[in-house]
Amino acid sequence: MLNKRETQAYALGRYMAFSAQKARRVIDKIRGHSYAEALIILDLMPYRAAYPILKLVLSAKANAILLLNSDKDNLIISKAYVNEGTIMKRFKSIARSRGHSYPIKRPTCHIRIVVKDISL
Repeated sequence: MLNKRETQAYALGRYMAFSAQKARRVIDKIRGHSYAEALIILDLMPYRAAYPILKLVLSAKANAILLLNSDKDNLIISKAYVNEGTIMKRFKSIARSRGHSYPIKRPTCHIRIVVKDISL
C-alpha cells in the first residue's frame, strides 16, 4: 500500500466576533495568493477583521511547517472560506422610546484557511 503524503494544512477560527459578510470581503482578497503576499495584503487592510484573519494565516503556516516539514516560501493559500456562526442575542434596556428594551444581535463566524505546499 502506498503512503499518500499530505500537501495541505489548515487553521480554524471559530466564533469570531464579526459577521460572515465582513470577513468574506477580507478572505476574498487573499485566496489564491502566496503566504508572503497574503501577509502584506492583510497588514495593509483597514478592516477590523483583517487582524484575526492575519493570526489565522500565521497559525496555518505554523501547522504546515510542523506537520508537512515545508518551507514558508512554498506555501499558498489554496482554500479560505467563512461560515456563519451562532448569533448572540441580548436585550438592552436603556434609552429606548417609552422605556422599552430592544434586542442586540452579535453575529459570529467560523473561518477556515487551508495552505498548500506547492513543492510537494
